[in-house]
Amino acid sequence: MLIALVADIHGNWPALRAVLAELDAAGCRTVVSLGDVAGYYPQVNECARELERRSVVNVLGNHDRYLLSDEDCPRSRSATACIRYQRQVATPACRAYLARSKPLVRLHGIAMVHGGWNDPLDEYLVEVGEEHFRELPGRIFASGHTHLPVVKRWADRTYVNPGSAGQPRDGDPRAAYALVEGERVELRRVAYDIDAAAAAMRAAGFSEHFYRSLYLGRQIGSSA
Repeated sequence: MLIALVADIHGNWPALRAVLAELDAAGCRTVVSLGDVAGYYPQVNECARELERRSVVNVLGNHDRYLLSDEDCPRSRSATACIRYQRQVATPACRAYLARSKPLVRLHGIAMVHGGWNDPLDEYLVEVGEEHFRELPGRIFASGHTHLPVVKRWADRTYVNPGSAGQPRDGDPRAAYALVEGERVELRRVAYDIDAAAAAMRAAGFSEHFYRSLYLGRQIGSSA
């Protein structure tokens, strides 16, 4: 079975649409979201609607939790401004879809969280070693949250972070995702209409500060 992993969509509908178009062309019908459908960019309703239409399971992310609660992002005023906007526009259907998300999902032979196994929502697995998974059941592990694509393979364990579909932070502005088929794991990128994402931000009342980094493949506020 061919399985696609997407993570950190963050309301970037043009990016998600480009990823899904590639998956459709490849005949991939099984998609899992590793969390953070919400946050940053304004089209969270469109993203959630399409994921639900395709019966995509979403792993609960920290920004998903922010939207569903009154909690702000403790690290970023920009992220907080975006999530407060999304709380105002999120439809009941969008909220219901996100509310069904679980912090830990085992599906299709893959153990999945958004952050890490010590803190499923908010642990950053930047440096990943085999010891992190030694006591965990399973062979393939996946998470998002860092927005940095990586595959690590050991004797009997594989870890994959597909990178971010909606806000890449590795200097490559293309939307990121991963394909898993049996023991094979492959990272993929696809170009998308960043101008459309920027236009959606402007229409929602956000300044260039909030979207110019999309053209650089960087976090909000980065200039290079």
